Amino acid sequence: MDISEVVRHSGVPASTLRYYEEKGLIASTGRSGLKRLFAPSVLDQLALIALGRSAGFSLDEIGQMFDARGEPSIDRQALTAKADELDRTIRKLSAMRDGLRHAARCQAPSHLECGQFRRLMKIASTRMKQEKGGVR
Repeated sequence: MDISEVVRHSGVPASTLRYYEEKGLIASTGRSGLKRLFAPSVLDQLALIALGRSAGFSLDEIGQMFDARGEPSIDRQALTAKADELDRTIRKLSAMRDGLRHAARCQAPSHLECGQFRRLMKIASTRMKQEKGGVR
């Protein structure tokens, strides 16, 4: 498959394909004139990259999910760790959502008079300090 076919089938821009190749995530099998050629299996590799990105894996982490031949070799512990991380993120975002919904309907004269809103502000302030200090 030439690069334009890969773009058409995957929806991934040619510039991204070249970047992924530069990072070692995919490999071309040669050239036809100036166009890179890829094995059909590159579509599965691109789908795995998309899945990894959607789950929050970095490109470096995704690169470790392929063996030397470009075949998937996924560390199950890494998947479990990422799932646990997503669970923590979901809990934080759910708490934030619930707090914002409460604040939107709170009958206190001012949001600053609402105990739940003040707790939400304190949590956000603590997280901001932790992030600035490099602690998460």
